[in-house]
Amino acid sequence: MTNYDTENIFAKILRDEIPCTKVYEDEHALAFEDINPQAPRHILVIPKGPYVSLDDFTAAASTDEIAGFMRAVGETARRLNLANPGYRILANIGQDGMQEVPHLHVHILGGRPLGPMLKSDP
Repeated sequence: MTNYDTENIFAKILRDEIPCTKVYEDEHALAFEDINPQAPRHILVIPKGPYVSLDDFTAAASTDEIAGFMRAVGETARRLNLANPGYRILANIGQDGMQEVPHLHVHILGGRPLGPMLKSDP
């Protein structure tokens, strides 16, 4: 496992030291509203274990944790009625991926057409 900072904001949310607006929670994951939404619906889904990134998570988490986390992402989208017409999931990994919080998290974005993923070359 990669060095995990137990004082990161998501660790504090998991310990109920910082409040959040929960959307979904189970034994493996917590989903809550992003405090700086980039779409009408912008939810973060985090695993409950101390995983820094997707690389760390897929290397060290149990099969049950991995499956539970992915189910939590899908269940969250369904609860928000985003499955139809659609939504985007995004995970920023590491420095080049612009990951801001060193705890694995997936963004669920939806509630409007989101446009292309990347800008086209001119």
